[in-house]
Amino acid sequence: MTETTTVEVLLRRHGTTYAADAGIEIADEPASLWQLLVLTQLLSARISSEVAVAAARELFRAGYRTPRRMQAAPRRDRVSALGRGHYRRYDERTATLLGEMADRVIDEYGGDLRGLRESGDIERDLQEFKGIGPAGAAIFCREVQGVWPEVAPYVDGLAADGAERLGLPRSAERLADLVPAADLPRLVAACVRAARHEDVVEDVRRA
Repeated sequence: MTETTTVEVLLRRHGTTYAADAGIEIADEPASLWQLLVLTQLLSARISSEVAVAAARELFRAGYRTPRRMQAAPRRDRVSALGRGHYRRYDERTATLLGEMADRVIDEYGGDLRGLRESGDIERDLQEFKGIGPAGAAIFCREVQGVWPEVAPYVDGLAADGAERLGLPRSAERLADLVPAADLPRLVAACVRAARHEDVVEDVRRA
């Protein structure tokens, strides 16, 4: 199978970003970027991505689509929303982290994470949010690169591992050359799935 064919199959069968799974339409807008940060926080815990995505959907369904709405929500209501998404192992801690995160976004960024674009080190600044480490910062950058071109091409080690398992190049620049810029976040998300799940690799090989 050629690289081009592999990418076509990969995008068709596994090329949904985690943000899209959570119902987030990524845009360079305050609400969208906040929602991505929430998803990043949820995905940063030792819990399955499926549960994290489901919990994000429940939080957004409850109306916490902006930092001010999250800040205003009683902690018990955040815990309840997380529970409905089956995010129970870390629900108490994460409910607290989400409130603290909302406070920080409002206090330091005026509620608008576009201020991160002015940072000299986006990954470093993302890790200033309690609960988000290097892996979480990578999640945010992988997803946001479609609307923040200066971040692209962004391929972290996990995505590179998945690309290698699929017979694709590990290099960010070479992977970016295989798709239009708008499709790079989808390709990277699919490579992450390939790194985490052998059945994704087998599915692509069988196609």
